[in-house]
Amino acid sequence: MSLPRHIAVIDIGKTNAKVVLINSGTREQVAVRSTPNVVRRDGVYPHADVEMLWRFILDSLTVLHAEHKVDGISITTHGATAALMAGDALAMPVLDYEHNGPEETAVAYGAARPDFTETLSPRLPNGLNLGAQIFWQAQMAEIAGVTAILTYPQYWAWRLTGVMASELTSLGCHTDLWAPGKSDFSSMVAAQGWTGLFPTVKPAASVIGYLTPQAAEETGLTTDVPVTCGIHDSNASLLPHLGAHEAPFTIISTGTWTIAMTVGGDTTHLDPARDSLANVDAFGRAVPTARFMGGREFDQLVPENKTPSEADIAKVIAEDIRVQPNFNPGVGPFPAAIGHWTRPAEELTAGERTAAVSLYLALVTAACLGLCGLGKEIIIEGPLARNALFAQALAGLTGVKVSASGDATGTSLGASMLFGGGEGHAAVGVPVVALDVPGLDAYAQRWRAAI
Repeated sequence: MSLPRHIAVIDIGKTNAKVVLINSGTREQVAVRSTPNVVRRDGVYPHADVEMLWRFILDSLTVLHAEHKVDGISITTHGATAALMAGDALAMPVLDYEHNGPEETAVAYGAARPDFTETLSPRLPNGLNLGAQIFWQAQMAEIAGVTAILTYPQYWAWRLTGVMASELTSLGCHTDLWAPGKSDFSSMVAAQGWTGLFPTVKPAASVIGYLTPQAAEETGLTTDVPVTCGIHDSNASLLPHLGAHEAPFTIISTGTWTIAMTVGGDTTHLDPARDSLANVDAFGRAVPTARFMGGREFDQLVPENKTPSEADIAKVIAEDIRVQPNFNPGVGPFPAAIGHWTRPAEELTAGERTAAVSLYLALVTAACLGLCGLGKEIIIEGPLARNALFAQALAGLTGVKVSASGDATGTSLGASMLFGGGEGHAAVGVPVVALDVPGLDAYAQRWRAAI
């Protein structure tokens, strides 16, 4: 099959959903449509509004095809999400992973879940372990009524093609369901009687099928448009870089989550109590990973995002205006810490506030690198690649080469490259000059000492 020219990437993040059209020849973004990804609060528990998203996907494909022609479709979504199917319908709503319902069965689940040494998946709060979601849902309804479990990218692939599959990157992202060492489902899956509910595992970089007649009719596309199996979003950010840099190297994938992944690193320093784990890349290899909710915290702490001046940065460092972790308890390298400012935030200008939070995100990211390993170079993907102070501070704190990717979403390019395999085609990022402000090292030392 020839490489599709225009690839529509369905990119469902925790905060926003997008359909991005990528030119496979130039690897440039041609067009994008987006919508907030709003959690529904009706029904038995908070859940994804899959019908709203489905309508958005179909409408976006219709417009993009009419304007540019869509030749292929690829899919990437956030992790910790699955669709429990009963035949060709949802058996239960698609659970929002931030819901605390799974805590109701936490004690029983703690006894059932595999050890960290088997899965490299730490115990996380609420529904961040996909296995905990399924375990809790199984107590709510008869699991025998569920005929299949589809991880989230593959749910959307099924809606487009009618073909069901499982896939490694979504199974291997802190789910407790996958054992990277043996490249197979974890012992818990068989013990809980779930083995037969997961469809055959297929590569992310494979064509799962072609548009159904109904989807083709609703969008104006044809039934010979290929659809990839799909990929977990942080692994989509990672994919273009595999084989393109000397290992070990670190990718910082940013969005709602800031996720540090060190390709070629080892897993010996991972700490399950500090939100560090191994993701599984598109080729089934364990990748040491550490993360925190960087995008969520930036939005919480910066009501007005204003690029800080040199004077703003200098003042924040000289006057020791710090943000201390953690504003989303239970996740990140400091899960038990209570977030606070060393000076009331309302006393600061917008630029000073943005400067303090950008430095804070760089410091937490550097702490993550102490867990997953620091590569010979760092490449920043996604929204934080546009935050110059974050990138400069990270370069100054780590002492290694840092570059900022020009990919606006951090995931769309990688997902588009599922057509053709995608390994080793990363664009050259913009080199970052390390922050050189008197007092930065002492500022960082005080920040660490205060945790």
